[in-house]
Amino acid sequence: MAEPLLDIAEVAHRSGLAPSALRFYEKKGLIASAGRNGLRRTYLPDVLDRLTLITCARGAGLSVAEIGRFLAAQPSDAALRTRMAAKASSLDEQLGRLTRLRDSLRHAAVCDHDPIVDCPDFKRAIGNVPASASGEPAL
Repeated sequence: MAEPLLDIAEVAHRSGLAPSALRFYEKKGLIASAGRNGLRRTYLPDVLDRLTLITCARGAGLSVAEIGRFLAAQPSDAALRTRMAAKASSLDEQLGRLTRLRDSLRHAAVCDHDPIVDCPDFKRAIGNVPASASGEPAL
């Protein structure tokens, strides 16, 4: 039995993306419609998985072109694998910065130092002061 097709409005609703974004991603080759129902595009249900990947990659800072290259990647594409490894390292650095920011904001939410940004614990959490400078372990 064939999978039921999803109308563009249903895909937009389920994915949280605007229909214009779906048409854009289709134009760029990131997704493909399965056909039309009248004037409306229809998609196979697995397009939702691909849109989840695209949304995640866009949120991580990948361009549409980078996502397109990734989606078309073959195991033999050594240059692409090198770029993906470099992007993964860049994301590791970004995660470290975001983790430090999160930790500093959690500390700032309960800190009574005036001003908060001069608090040694806050500075340590954000990564501005090494843990050994105050003799206390880092947060």
